[in-house]
Amino acid sequence: MFLFFIPDILIRSELPESESQHCIRVLRKQAGDSIDITDGKGFFYQAIIQDAHPKHCKVSIIKSTPAPLYWTSRIEIAVAPTKNTDRTEWFVEKATEIGINKVIFLKTRYSERKEIKSERFHKIMVSAMKQSMKATLPELQEMTDFRKFITQDFNGRKFIAHCQTGNKTLLSSAYKKAENVLILIGPEGDFSEEEVSLALQNGFEAISLGESRLRTETAALTACQTIHIVNQLP
Repeated sequence: MFLFFIPDILIRSELPESESQHCIRVLRKQAGDSIDITDGKGFFYQAIIQDAHPKHCKVSIIKSTPAPLYWTSRIEIAVAPTKNTDRTEWFVEKATEIGINKVIFLKTRYSERKEIKSERFHKIMVSAMKQSMKATLPELQEMTDFRKFITQDFNGRKFIAHCQTGNKTLLSSAYKKAENVLILIGPEGDFSEEEVSLALQNGFEAISLGESRLRTETAALTACQTIHIVNQLP
């Protein structure tokens, strides 16, 4: 099944131009054909093509189905983007496929990248959501200063993963099933000692992701998957 994305389908029942082209020119759909759509807000829709135009394909909804998330807790990962954008894109894609509620990009002392192109990451999230047959598009927060971000309220457990010495608990042991969770992942140069200290002062708990030294994007995805594994345990 191929899934199309129309974020405002209840207001405007028309595929965006890129989706219209794929539907009509690539898949060769015609008027009267049935297609499946998501709004990225938790619903699947079955629709019938009314006007098979390659730039503005119009549809008529015949059925809507709520698709609640298969995980109950809220998962947020705040990560410092790497210099190699491809690696960060890989994380965003795979985290969307696995399941995540929000991705935040952090600007830290040792950040290799100070700016991002959010439009590109949004497209990757949409594609990954469709590929993995999900109906909820994760939130994406623009580059945010570390000091400002850690002072914001969060209703759940807050963790910071870092490579410095000191008392740290494995994430798989520290996190408890069904808890909302926010995890900070630093850049390739890690968080500074001051940043770790500030995070701890603001209610974050120091955690480890294991004995291996992981790249930023690997650490972020490992953290996301660990939360899902804990939540899947009986």
